[in-house]
Amino acid sequence: MIEPTSIIDLTTSRAAGASSATHLITAKNLQAALDDAKAGLRIVNARAELSTHTWDGIEEWVGEDGALGLKDPKIVESDVQAQISFLRKLKFLYLEQNAKDKYVKTIVSDDAPLVTPALNEELRVRNGEKKTALREHKAKLEERRDDLRALSGFVEEDYKKAQALTLQASTLSQKILDAHLSLTRLRQAHPHPRLTITTANQQLDGQVEEMQALDAELADTQEKIATVRERIKVGTGQVEKLRSVRAEVEKAVEIGAGERVEDGRVVGLYDWFSTTTSTHHALVSLLSAHSESDNELRLTYRVHEREVCITLLFIPNTRRLAEARVEGVEERVIGDVVDAHVMENDVSGLVWAVLARARAT
Repeated sequence: MIEPTSIIDLTTSRAAGASSATHLITAKNLQAALDDAKAGLRIVNARAELSTHTWDGIEEWVGEDGALGLKDPKIVESDVQAQISFLRKLKFLYLEQNAKDKYVKTIVSDDAPLVTPALNEELRVRNGEKKTALREHKAKLEERRDDLRALSGFVEEDYKKAQALTLQASTLSQKILDAHLSLTRLRQAHPHPRLTITTANQQLDGQVEEMQALDAELADTQEKIATVRERIKVGTGQVEKLRSVRAEVEKAVEIGAGERVEDGRVVGLYDWFSTTTSTHHALVSLLSAHSESDNELRLTYRVHEREVCITLLFIPNTRRLAEARVEGVEERVIGDVVDAHVMENDVSGLVWAVLARARAT
């Protein structure tokens, strides 16, 4: 830059009335000084400084290939503000240096600059056009800023979505690696031959058939269990009856013992007769046999879990069979068996014939 002291000296020498030759030499010296100082002017090096200027935080949003990457809009906005501030300072320095240059040229020039109203009007019109263009550019810039502010929320939202998707992709990748590792371990734990789909279907069919057979066997077993339970129930009833009969027999024995029966064989014979009678009843499935009256005998048998009752009516004071009634068996099954045996007075044949027909159904 040109030192202010040299300019003051030149103006003083001119005011003192130095000669034109001295002024010419001084102008040449000033031109040489300007040429020498041209390299030191900031306005000359401004373009290079702008291209080589390092912005704060630019290393955070420069991509791998040197291009600017998409980052947080707030960071971009702060960088834009820093650039605007720098350019404003640069503009001020340019205007300052330009004004100084014009001022120096005006001072050292032999001819005074001609300033006319037409030139002022032309400058005014030019300034008005520039101001109009500047207003338009400012309006566009403000509109662009409004758009950026409106879109910054969407960009931030998309950025968060992208972060979530990135995290999800990372998680899924880790899960895929874990699944591959588990699959490798399973293959090592279960070498060939492995179970194929066809083999698995065949095994499944075999298991289904086996389960059906087991279900049928279970149903049969349950039926057998129900039958056995019914038999146990019937046997329990018979045991209870036998207990009552035994109690009655013991009571009769005690009475007989109290009456002092002289023959000691009576008790043994009675026991033998009772045992024989119970055994006979069990063999022929006879549940009960009792006389309803002097000439009526009722016999109850168990045939296939059902009771068959035969009632025999005799002629009074004789052993002649007069009539027989059968309950628990359908009449079509018995037919004329009852009447035929009644006519023949065959009681045992009648009983066995009826029981045989009942067991056959």
